[in-house]
Amino acid sequence: MSKTTQANRASTAPDHIDSGPASHDVTGEERQVAAATWLLSAADNRDIAKQEWRFGDVALLRCGTLFTAVRVPLATVEAAAGTDDRQKIGAYLNEALLGGAVFLNGATEEVYFLVPPSTWGRWKVPGTECLCPDLYLGVPRPGAEPEERSYWLVEMDGPGVLSMENAVKQVVAYGRLRAAQSDD
Repeated sequence: MSKTTQANRASTAPDHIDSGPASHDVTGEERQVAAATWLLSAADNRDIAKQEWRFGDVALLRCGTLFTAVRVPLATVEAAAGTDDRQKIGAYLNEALLGGAVFLNGATEEVYFLVPPSTWGRWKVPGTECLCPDLYLGVPRPGAEPEERSYWLVEMDGPGVLSMENAVKQVVAYGRLRAAQSDD
């Protein structure tokens, strides 16, 4: 293509492509609905799982098809973040994991990193556990408040937005290093 043809095409290209009247920015609530719909695909019975979210704080979802989870002691994550402030931990994890989904079970003081299901066969990090396929995990509903027993430290930004295995390994390694340094 000649330089003249390229210049003509460039000058006639629209500055803004209008995607029509249905176009809008996706809201946080729409992201939560999309994430919830995706998560519910891991339930044996979507209606029961919806009821569990409505009347309890978690729904039992099956690991191994859409996701699995790596369970890490809260103390390790606090050491990595350098704080026990849950909001600051969430901000740290959001940055460290590039937005990967993470929730806290406050009753057991364990942090769950949702990861791709293929992680299970490779995970060998001492002091943590990758949940095996077909194990049920109590997952908080998207939008769960910090006052609830289980809630998101880093909320799913949409369907399938998971934490990456290597990023979780780095958070755990950094937390263990900082904890060991503070013991000295």
